[in-house]
Amino acid sequence: MYASHYGIDFAVISVFLFVAFFVTLILYLRREDRREGYPLEEDSNGLVRSNGGLLFTALPKTFHLQNGGTVTVPNKNRDRRTIAARRTSVSPGSPSVPTGNPLVDGVGPGAYAERAKVPDRTAHGDPKIVPMRVATNFWIAKGDADPRGMLVLGADNAVAGAVKDVWVDRAEWTIRYLEVALNSGGTVLLPITGALIKKARRHVLVDAITAAQFADVPKTASPDQVTFYEEERIVAYYGGGYLYATPSRTEPWL
Repeated sequence: MYASHYGIDFAVISVFLFVAFFVTLILYLRREDRREGYPLEEDSNGLVRSNGGLLFTALPKTFHLQNGGTVTVPNKNRDRRTIAARRTSVSPGSPSVPTGNPLVDGVGPGAYAERAKVPDRTAHGDPKIVPMRVATNFWIAKGDADPRGMLVLGADNAVAGAVKDVWVDRAEWTIRYLEVALNSGGTVLLPITGALIKKARRHVLVDAITAAQFADVPKTASPDQVTFYEEERIVAYYGGGYLYATPSRTEPWL
């Protein structure tokens, strides 16, 4: 006599459930990572490549922003800027050679994204990055160098101007920028990460750009706040200087 017993193998079911979950997770992540910023253009000709179909393209989602606006991504908005540069080859990944002023044209290390033209804000809704003349509850710690009044020297050791004020991050409690009053007139922001403060010599050394190139640093529309877009442009300008500030920096080391 033969008897058969039928039961549920929970171990096998668990394996199948895990595989199904893992495949679903991969599909979800592949869809979401193409929501914004994913390179969907061919490097050589700028044509929009296939999105990959329903399984690999996220459905549009609308985000409500802190300032009351909304943004929907993915969308068909394209970066229409004309970049002053020419490709050295048609093959993908070929470098581009600047044809204008790379520090302001958004080429190479000077490239920037067109971020929102609104300032970052604290949890209370106040502008996050402001000069100390506005953030009056901030001060330079005793014993630390106060850069206000110090001369600002470029990579050529020429004087570009003097530090007028210090811009602080009211949410992170740290210094973000130095405001430089230029000898040629006007003021510009200098990222604190690109400034070497020489306390004993009472000057600030900037090795990213020359003194003359401070005149073209992107300006802020407001004297007391900076937008996401302006920050992107300012940081890109100094970043580009490490390659394009002088002709010798673009030459090979070997």
